[in-house]
Amino acid sequence: MEDNLIFKALADPTRRTLLDLLQAHDGRTLNDLCAPLDMSRFGVMKHLNLLEEAGLITTRKVGREKLHYLNAVPIRQIYERWVSKYAEPWAAGLTSLQFELERETQMETKPKHVNRIAIKSSPEQVWQAITDPAKTSKFWFNCAIQSSWEIGSSFELLGPEGEKKVKGVILELDRPHKLAVSWQFVNLPGTENDAPSRVTWEIAQHAEIPGVTLVTAVHDDFEQALPTAGVLENGLPLVLSGMKTFLETGSTLADM
Repeated sequence: MEDNLIFKALADPTRRTLLDLLQAHDGRTLNDLCAPLDMSRFGVMKHLNLLEEAGLITTRKVGREKLHYLNAVPIRQIYERWVSKYAEPWAAGLTSLQFELERETQMETKPKHVNRIAIKSSPEQVWQAITDPAKTSKFWFNCAIQSSWEIGSSFELLGPEGEKKVKGVILELDRPHKLAVSWQFVNLPGTENDAPSRVTWEIAQHAEIPGVTLVTAVHDDFEQALPTAGVLENGLPLVLSGMKTFLETGSTLADM
């Protein structure tokens, strides 16, 4: 059913244009998206609603404005299920959707990269998956999270041999609904001079579907950490997809 919604949404050229606009410049208002299109505001809103229903975009309120963001997770899932095993080279352009990292004028509180996925699981189970090292290692590139899970405490992402990959600090914690951490790669080439950025997990029971939890991953505050932003732009959709697979099936993406 989810795939049907995605394919239906992608079938319309106007909706594909809207996705292209968000790929080129993320976090746009309705007025921004209407400007290049010869269409009424109501018509653009209908297309945006269909894209949001398919999970291809997410929206967030910032002040009085509603901002629209490209959501890479469903595209990645379509790639993994339908494309990768048949046409890897051809698919590269479709699945490497890149966000523009430098924005012209941004509010400090404006989120930058926003990815969302629906998981057949409870918020508590999602929280445990994010914070339990034994579970995290199943979907986060074989890495385990380590922290005492208190505001101000250290946060680390450890590799398979116990080597430190990421360091940070717990900034916000509202179990099982929200977790925000500062994020800084320790030994990833190209990120040595990056300042800490921020990764926020927002976990909420779906308002209309019992037993389904919406998980949103937001990466922001990366103006001084553009190489890190590029890594997480591609990595977080994979992490979300892997978490969904693990919680719903008990398997990892590598097992599929």
